[in-house]
Amino acid sequence: MKRLVLLALLFGAWPAAARAATPAPYAGQCGLPATQPVWMEFGYQFPQFNAILGKAGIVVGVGSGNYGAQMRAAGAATVYFDLNFRNRVGTTTAPADPSLIPGRVQSFFTYAQQQTGCANPVIALNELSGPGLVTPWSDNNAQYRADVLAFVQGLAAKGAYPELLLPSKPYTGADAGVWWQQVSQYAELVREIYVPAPSTWKLGPVLGNRTLRMEYRQAVDDFTSIGIPASRIGIMISFATTPGYGGRNNLQPASAWYQVAKWQALAAKEVAAETGIASVWSWGWGEWNAPEQDPAKPYAMCAWLWARSPALCDAPKAIPNFDASLTEGQLSVLPAGAQCLVGKQVLTNAAIDQLAKLTGDRETAYSALYERLVESAAQPVSSSDVLAAERAVIRQEFRGSRALYLAALGRAGATVPEARAILADQLRRAHVEAFLPSSPPTASEIATFYTSYPDLEVRLMSATPAPPWLGSRTQGLAIQDVAPDRLFALPTGRSERVLTSTGTFAVTALQDAAPLGAVPLGRARPAIAAALRTFAQGVAFESWTVGKQSAALTTATCAQDDLPQPAAVDLVQYVPFLRLG
Repeated sequence: MKRLVLLALLFGAWPAAARAATPAPYAGQCGLPATQPVWMEFGYQFPQFNAILGKAGIVVGVGSGNYGAQMRAAGAATVYFDLNFRNRVGTTTAPADPSLIPGRVQSFFTYAQQQTGCANPVIALNELSGPGLVTPWSDNNAQYRADVLAFVQGLAAKGAYPELLLPSKPYTGADAGVWWQQVSQYAELVREIYVPAPSTWKLGPVLGNRTLRMEYRQAVDDFTSIGIPASRIGIMISFATTPGYGGRNNLQPASAWYQVAKWQALAAKEVAAETGIASVWSWGWGEWNAPEQDPAKPYAMCAWLWARSPALCDAPKAIPNFDASLTEGQLSVLPAGAQCLVGKQVLTNAAIDQLAKLTGDRETAYSALYERLVESAAQPVSSSDVLAAERAVIRQEFRGSRALYLAALGRAGATVPEARAILADQLRRAHVEAFLPSSPPTASEIATFYTSYPDLEVRLMSATPAPPWLGSRTQGLAIQDVAPDRLFALPTGRSERVLTSTGTFAVTALQDAAPLGAVPLGRARPAIAAALRTFAQGVAFESWTVGKQSAALTTATCAQDDLPQPAAVDLVQYVPFLRLG
């Protein structure tokens, strides 16, 4: 642990992560593509793969023998893939003698040069043991991590580009974070993200692709969140067929696996473009044992390559009935300026930004507009009803002056269309609540309400037609915070027409307001029951809308998979003069 602290003092903290799409330092060298990211495939000396991998534009990870030379002769570029990294640095429980590291670096580097035909080879090191071990580390693990750091530092000093493969989520807290920052200065960190194909296929194209993208992003974020640049990070995706290794996992039919392979390529391509990571690797093509001898592998490989570039493999021609869609489930279907596409309905960033001026918070505006989009599809509201509500608000709250109304909207930061949409939200909610089932309140609930809220004001009113806040009667007690606020400001004996979200009512104040506790329970019971029904309808509505919104998210496509939070957002709190009672 002292060694880690010393490294931190010597090198300092890594600067904040930059997500610029800058090619890796090895891009364009020794035949590698000069692109971001560089795509690299684990190769193995089996003839059924040679024709697919042996071409320009493909980078193959090679080991011993003459396989690398064969691939380069066919037009591919090569990097070295070391399957015996533990032979160089030991393990977490049996680390290598640190005095042996320099000699092993030299011999290994020379061999990698020979196998790749490159003076400055890219070298994949398979793989770091125990990336998730928390600190404080044992003495053995601390020495192991020091050996790994010394090994990649030595390779980098000789001009190599080490790629440290990581089989699981890293622990990056405390002193471990310092170690990751230091090792990333000499080696690219390649996180293995092995999502089983059956689980991806079961989710379908929208959720399946979204899940892959989110998994890949999280792998990158694990490191960028501690200040490691995305340009020092790669991801690796599995195409193994042995169950438990995150690849095919017995997915049937084989055509489903080909689609998942396509989705994996498209998801990796999207995340690489978003984040600026250096590399994307594939693993698991080798057929070194019986469980891995899968005749579907060449076709999955073709689908994987084709999704990146049709020039690499003609999947539609090679695979019968192959679904060649490159847009289903992809973010590319979003129109310009759109944040979300739900069915055929578009939620734009401009609309969110505009409403955020009212809410003061973009996420609240985002959720509110998404809620409106989903609810309006289920329960439309006529423009004539909205305009009638607007006229009523102007009459009731602004003495009939539209100029005063517009001035109030301006002070609140709202526009006329936004105000009308908020009025429509209330009308829509009232329509939905009227049809949602809710249990009638019990005698115990009524008694508990009566004793719990003795200071709530009540007032004897008459109304035509019978409103819900009078228990659907034409005369009774109206309860504060349930009945429209205007009823409690109305002089006794005065009549008025009041528009609410449930309709327009002619009301008359029959008595002055009084505390609930001053009214006998028997007399207050109908009003309390009406209030409790109103509350129950509100709860039922929230459950209904959140359920509708959650269901809609399964088919929604949102930029960078930034999804809205399903919720029942009350926008009237920002413009209380629009409340319809």
